Amino acid sequence: MVFFVGAGTGAADLITIRGMRLLKQADVIIYAGSLVNPELLQYAKVECEIHNSAKLTLDEVIDIMQKAEAQNKKIVRLHTGDPSIYGAVREQMDELDKLGIAYESCPGVSACFGAAASLNLEYTLPEVSQSLIITRMEGKTKVPEKECIESFAAHQTSMAIYLSTGMLGELSRRLIAGGYRKDTPAAIVYKATWPEEKSYICTIESLEETAAEHGIIKTALILVGDVIAHRGYEKSRLYAPDFSTEFRQAKE
Repeated sequence: MVFFVGAGTGAADLITIRGMRLLKQADVIIYAGSLVNPELLQYAKVECEIHNSAKLTLDEVIDIMQKAEAQNKKIVRLHTGDPSIYGAVREQMDELDKLGIAYESCPGVSACFGAAASLNLEYTLPEVSQSLIITRMEGKTKVPEKECIESFAAHQTSMAIYLSTGMLGELSRRLIAGGYRKDTPAAIVYKATWPEEKSYICTIESLEETAAEHGIIKTALILVGDVIAHRGYEKSRLYAPDFSTEFRQAKE
């Protein structure tokens, strides 16, 4: 059986307990070596067979899984963050379906949540933003036209933009063209939760300049929105004294 496991944002201790247990039990681990923290491989047993998928094609990954399944081995496919976000897992699952190989998924902490923790950020501040848009700039992978940056920018809500560090000049122009103010707060978070993490607060207009100043050219998440300023919000009604819940009666 194959277990698709989210490795978390970077820090080895941010993998889920379930994910850690699966790594300890695995007979075969196929990990995304370009982004997964290699410290996680310390959870593997000595006799575990380990493969770096950064050096493999899809067909080669599936071939390893198929051979291991034939030997009744437990297989862990270790993806960065959460497999459901830019994890390219569906194409693997479809191939496993063709082969009749069972699989399950184990969630992980995605980079946008690791970055929020690093900045002590709340994406959904009342009266500022109640939505979070997760997206990316178009690169080798096409983005549907209806999901262009400008269309999302029109909402002026919180955004987490992946896989776009090398296109910050274009990203800034398109965010502003879509509706954000030039001085809208933004953040660049490099390798969120890794020991070498770095974060920089700037504005949408200064994204490219800020990245260049600090030598950030890849492996960074871009956050956009007024929530980054931590101000201008209303307090939650959940804890208001005049608000009743099933656990607490409103106070006079």
